[in-house]
Parts: sequence; C-alpha cells; structure tokens
Amino acid sequence: MKIVKTVFRLAAAALLMAGCAFTSVLPGMSRDQVLASYGKPTRVVPVGSGTRLQYSRQPAGQSVVMVDLDAADKVVAVREVMTLREFLRIEPGKWTREDVEREFGPPARVDGVASWSGDIMTYRWRENNIQDMFFWVYLDAGNRVQRTGQGMEIPGRMHLND
Repeated sequence: MKIVKTVFRLAAAALLMAGCAFTSVLPGMSRDQVLASYGKPTRVVPVGSGTRLQYSRQPAGQSVVMVDLDAADKVVAVREVMTLREFLRIEPGKWTREDVEREFGPPARVDGVASWSGDIMTYRWRENNIQDMFFWVYLDAGNRVQRTGQGMEIPGRMHLND
C-alpha cells in the first residue's frame, strides 16, 4: 500500500508541475515580469547588492531555477542549478550549509547516519535528461561542507515522507 501511495503522490506532483512549466525569463526583465511568468518563488535570498528568487521543485522534482535580480529589481541571470557543473562549484572545507542553500535551495531531504557526525543533504537531479541522480553534501557538526558525492537514484528507494 505504501508503494501505491508513493506512486500516486509522485504522479500528482508531476501533473501539478506540468501545469507550472516555466516560460522564458530573460536578463533585463523586471521582478514583476518574473513573478507573472514563474509565480511566487519557493525562497527569496539576498545576494550581493541584489536578490535571488529560488524556484525549487525539490523534493519530488529535479529542477531548481535561480533568478538573480540587481538592486533595481531587474534580472541579471537565470540558471538551472541541478547540474553536475553547478554542484562541482561546492568547495569542501569552505562552503557552509547556508552557502549550499543559497546556491541550490533547500535539499530534497536531510539525513543522518551513524558513521557521519553531521547532516547529509540530498539533492535530486537528472544527468543529461536521462539518468535520475542524487547529489549528497556532507556537513560536519558545525554545518561546514566536508565532502560531496553523487549516485544513481534507484526508483522506489527514496521515500519522500519518511
């Protein structure tokens, strides 16, 4: 029964997300134009002298779009961050949990295991639009990134509501 509920939830989330497909947002557009196109962001964070609008589809989805606005609320950058190229920017020993969440949004899940003293943040992404993947960020007890890793997502192995 648990599998049926999980499949149903994932199907419902996919249908909901299909209806919320992003349209083009381009540099120079206003914040109001972004909101009209993408809707309310999942999170708003300060960056430099501007603001970042985060549009995350975690935990069920595999996309996180960042829209960076300057001090005048004009778009300066739009990018999908659930890619290996973006994940490789994380610097173990330097980045903190706050840095990771500013750059990637909240994770799909946060876990702990006996063999690791801190949290493990799990992000879901899709490699080359083919393979479902996980990207893990291992934090120490002080919330500093100590290492990262990636692996294939095996269907049915991640329970979103554990």
